[in-house]
Amino acid sequence: MLTASAEAKLNLVLEVLGRREDGYHELSGIAQTIALHDTLSFEDADSVQLTCTEPTLARDNLVEHAARLLKSRHAPQRGVHIHLQKRIPWGAGLGGGSSDAASTLLALNTLWQLNLSMEDLIGMAHSLGTDVPLFLRGGTVMLRGTGDTVSSIPALPLTYLVLVIPHTTQIQRKTALLYQRLQPSHFTRGQFVNAALFSLGKGRRIPEDLIFNVFEKVAFDFFPGLQDIRMDFEKLMGEVVHLTGSGPCLFSLCESETRAQEAATRLRSLGYTACVTHTTDTHN
Repeated sequence: MLTASAEAKLNLVLEVLGRREDGYHELSGIAQTIALHDTLSFEDADSVQLTCTEPTLARDNLVEHAARLLKSRHAPQRGVHIHLQKRIPWGAGLGGGSSDAASTLLALNTLWQLNLSMEDLIGMAHSLGTDVPLFLRGGTVMLRGTGDTVSSIPALPLTYLVLVIPHTTQIQRKTALLYQRLQPSHFTRGQFVNAALFSLGKGRRIPEDLIFNVFEKVAFDFFPGLQDIRMDFEKLMGEVVHLTGSGPCLFSLCESETRAQEAATRLRSLGYTACVTHTTDTHN
């Protein structure tokens, strides 16, 4: 048996530079993997099989798509039973499904002794989803194109974070619907990414005023009650609170684990689902 972790991510910077002729949006961003993770176990089997601690997620899951893609291209005689233990909230903007798929590619490359290069795996990851390549790199990464062109950049210093996961109804095509709400006035020129890269290059954290997510322009009108949650979160933290991805997960950076644990405890006392995590470094 082989066991692998699939880490969640935060978007530290997410800018839309414009809309392309093919209808997709041109992005510039910085993403960061965090210690919050799912766990996957892999055992040889006669066919590709998936079980999950959340049974509804076992259907049409990117994990199974990733395994079948790798099998069809490079290991037609192999099979695997995969068990997915979910910890990352799904549909929250944390990239759990994409991370699970990336970890599946990495793990099966080892289990099946395929010896595929990172470039080979990234090529397959592109066909699974725009967020999947970033998880093959891990750590602090820069995003270009539609978000699927990924490169490693100087790491964000170890940072503790508090996450709040709002209790909202799962929304089909959430990200696409939020993109539809963006207007040209929301587009930027990449200035937040460029300034953040300068800070990272100096070995410093990204200043709060450079943490930017274009979806904050539209998400707080899209998710019922999210603005109220942000106000409670910011009042308790005394810090700016940020949205990750297309939301609705909110996060705040903390100077210490103790401070983060205290804040999470207080948030839970108010009835919120809150957790403490920290940034992780690249694994490749």
